[in-house]
Amino acid sequence: MTEDAGPSGQHNRSGVPGAQGPSEPSSEQERRAGPWAVPSRLSPLVLLIDPVRMLPSLFFPLAGVLFVGGFSPSSFVWAALGVLGSIGYAAVRWATFTYRIAGDRLELTRSLISRTVRTIPLDRVRGVDVTTPPLHRLFGLAVVRIDTGASGGDKQEGELDGLPLPEAERLREVLLRRSRATHPDVGAVPGAGPAAGTAPALPSGPSHAGQPAAVEERVYARVPWRWLLYGPLSGAFLFTPFALLGGAIGLAFQWGNEFGLSERAAIGVGEWLWHRPILLVLAGIALILAMPLAGAVMYTVFNWNFTLRRRGSSLVAGRGLITRRSVSLEHSRIRGYEIADGLLERRAKVARLWAIVTGLGDSRTRGQLLPVVPRRFALQVAAEAIGPFDAELRPHPSVARRRRLFRAVAPGVAVAAVALLLGWVAVGVLGLVVAALGVPLGLDRYRSLGHAYDGVRLSVRSGSLPRSQAVVERRAVVGWTLRQTWFQRRSRVLTVIAGVGAGSGGYPAIDTGEEQGVHFAAEVTPEWITPFLSKN
Repeated sequence: MTEDAGPSGQHNRSGVPGAQGPSEPSSEQERRAGPWAVPSRLSPLVLLIDPVRMLPSLFFPLAGVLFVGGFSPSSFVWAALGVLGSIGYAAVRWATFTYRIAGDRLELTRSLISRTVRTIPLDRVRGVDVTTPPLHRLFGLAVVRIDTGASGGDKQEGELDGLPLPEAERLREVLLRRSRATHPDVGAVPGAGPAAGTAPALPSGPSHAGQPAAVEERVYARVPWRWLLYGPLSGAFLFTPFALLGGAIGLAFQWGNEFGLSERAAIGVGEWLWHRPILLVLAGIALILAMPLAGAVMYTVFNWNFTLRRRGSSLVAGRGLITRRSVSLEHSRIRGYEIADGLLERRAKVARLWAIVTGLGDSRTRGQLLPVVPRRFALQVAAEAIGPFDAELRPHPSVARRRRLFRAVAPGVAVAAVALLLGWVAVGVLGLVVAALGVPLGLDRYRSLGHAYDGVRLSVRSGSLPRSQAVVERRAVVGWTLRQTWFQRRSRVLTVIAGVGAGSGGYPAIDTGEEQGVHFAAEVTPEWITPFLSKN
């Protein structure tokens, strides 16, 4: 009997006595992997959680069965059978799922109907996310999500839903430690010493029963609760009341018939409110007043007790009030950081901080290092946790200001002109107001432009309503794109994009002067650009 091969084409133990496949872990590897060298199952306590998690998806089907059956004894029997069937299915899925660390990879095996083995090479692990939802916290369990950057977006490559919390923490340390051991040179520059800003390797001292050796821990930031009051300034949760209202209306139209409410009744309520504009105005005012309150509450729920610490060679960010989430990022894969602030945030001198990590999808969520905090504090944490950036941003030429003003004012002027030609005076006046507001917006967008290089890291900044500044290590740059549209050629400006194998993939310096932009690229990577420059 042989087992299925993983994506790497490697096979497991052969049925021949004494034989060993090429990827079978040695005794030394098994000792280092500890209890995870043999197939293990999730905690059986997860079977107490699955029925509760199934209730939302089972509610409407069961309600439909009861309504159709007229709440007769037979309908209750069918509903009970449906619940028992779902619980049995969950039990079978638990019994047929195992995981283990085999050599240099993590194997996730499911043998429900057909046998499926998913292998995750440990040198591909970018981060490990340990989350404790409310029900899991009640039973001392956690969800471990393993990110390799292969799936992209907000999906993880592997998930272990239902590990005891201490075991989940130990497994995270083992996965990250083994990742460094199987790929020790990640992020290194050929022919150079350790990369600037990277963490030293973990000590390779002995470990017992798969538990990692003790590692040093340093806390960079603990966000006090009063700073969470800055949350509504970011606008991330300001529209929560409108989203809840829209969801309630959609639910009423979708399921109203199941509860004896016709669509006509819902439409009638809307018509009744339409003929009472005072009530509509009061409802709108109530929703607007609820926006900052809802934003503060939601932001607090997601970012409560936000802590950023260095643990061994990883940055660990933990947060959450109801669902506690802890995300570990390999420091050797971090290539810089991104600091962002909106218009209101700049007025309050606050900002948010993300890490730029190679191969990490959804970096705005999994790479978050700080929520909305004072900007000076965010810069201090970025300098300590990733590396300092000391250069002043260089301004862009004045023609860039004219281009920013034109882009901000022209749409409002165009709308106003068309509306006035058609006789729509109200729309025309609104267009002129939008155009007038575009003047300070365009000026602010110009003031936000800038780029710099301090010999180790480069930085570019742009935007206004959402303004973002990226600071990237020179070693992360894999190429340059010099882009120049027809209008830019007439204005003698261009956009220089630093191609980076991390984060969003490219960070632009918008509307630099022609010579200024080329000089910026040549300053960062002279060996690439200088040979192509013409000599006068």
